[in-house]
This record gives sequence, C-alpha cells and structure tokens, in this order.
Amino acid sequence: MTRTALVVRGGWDGHHPVEATELFLPFLRDSGFDVTIEEDPQVYADADRMAATDLVLQSVTMSQASNEAVKGLREAVAAGTGLAGWHGGIADSFRASSDYLQLVGGQFATHPSKHPDEVHGDQTDNYLEYTVEITDLGRRHEITAGIDDFRLTTEQYWVLHDDLIDVLATTTHPVQPYHPWHRPITSPAVWTRDWGQGRVFVSTPGHSLDVLQDANVRTIIERGILWAAR
Repeated sequence: MTRTALVVRGGWDGHHPVEATELFLPFLRDSGFDVTIEEDPQVYADADRMAATDLVLQSVTMSQASNEAVKGLREAVAAGTGLAGWHGGIADSFRASSDYLQLVGGQFATHPSKHPDEVHGDQTDNYLEYTVEITDLGRRHEITAGIDDFRLTTEQYWVLHDDLIDVLATTTHPVQPYHPWHRPITSPAVWTRDWGQGRVFVSTPGHSLDVLQDANVRTIIERGILWAAR
C-alpha cells in the first residue's frame, strides 16, 4: 500500500530547504511514499489533502503560517498524520504561532557562539564541537537504538521545551566565562511527541547539508521519518 508524503519547504534560505529536502526524497520514494512538494505552508489549510497525507516532512525556518494553516496542521496530526523535520525547519518555524509551538513541543532559543576572539561575522561563529548523547530511552527506541553518543561540529541548539516530549538524545551547553549563564544547560537534541493519533519527530542537528549527510544524523532522521508516518 502506497503512503503519501507531503514535503513543505521554504523560509530562510540559510538552511537550504530545497537542497536539504532533496537529500531525503529518494529515501521517501524507496520507502513506498508517493511524494508531493509544496513551497507554502498554506497547504495545511486544505483539510481534504491533509486527511489523505500520511507524513508531513517540513523544512520551513522562521517564516509565517496563517491561523488556518496552523489549525489545519494541528488537526491533521491529531487525526494521525505524522510530522517530521530537523533543525530550524521544524524547531524554529512560525515563531509567532503559540499553537504551532505547542504542537511541536520545543522551540529554538539560541545557538551559543565561539569565544569573542574567534568570531568573524559569519555562520561559522556558531559552529561548536559538541556531543549528542543518547538517553536511556533513546538506547531502547527504534529511532536511535544501536547509535552511540557522537560528536558534531555545527550549531548546537539551545531549545525551550515542555515535558510532553520523549527525549531520545540531548546535548549540554557548558559554562563559559564569555556567556552569561552560570551552570551547564542540557537541551533535547532528538525528541518525539505523541499528539492525538499522530506522531511528531524532531532532530535539532541538521543545519547544513554536510551535517544531514553525517551517518548518525542521517540514520536518525530516516528512522524518525518512518516512525512518525501514519
């Protein structure tokens, strides 16, 4: 039986929404999905189309979505449509919509930068080497089972979140003399969320194409896509 995947992409170009989602289109098709692509989240307001969608793969950083679109997405997920994505394409989307933030369960707050002496005014100012640590739940979960803790050099997301999420991996922001916080902060790096009859999957690693092609990150995202789908 063929399932349907709706890829919704756009927003800030710095996350390469077209090229990033293109990396996963062959996987979706090989996994038996009939794939369609939209460049505008207003598609979420089409109730009939959303009811026929088994998976939404979203890559829309910042940008805006209408109240009708967010309502449509929430209703679709509650009815069983899966929602999956990575980095700012799902965890930093539609900042003005509290209803969207509640659906996803975590929101980008910042990505701490390097020492001021190492800052040059480009994206690499925020590329830090850090560890993604698999949680006890993550070691048992089908998305992350068999994956050990791993290191990345990229943006390390600091995420505001609630406790309705199931955290499969975390990352810890250390105390640095040039930052204003006074104790280490642990943020979820990979999480899932049950919402009505639907499932939500989020991976915060995924800033750039090379990170998405890291073996661990790619495996987690591919498994997360399949887990989330109806």
